[in-house]
Amino acid sequence: MTKWEYVTVPVLVHATKQILDNWGSEGWELVQIVPGPNADLVAYFKRPLGA
Repeated sequence: MTKWEYVTVPVLVHATKQILDNWGSEGWELVQIVPGPNADLVAYFKRPLGA
């Protein structure tokens, strides 16, 4: 069974592509983007544990 690790990342609207590309290049898969507590965005990423 695959085990996962997760990370949450604040996403700046003016740098969305750069932020997503950076985490993706590290093996993180975007799960969801949701509104954050301060009118910003928060991205949830996952990747197989040990990747």
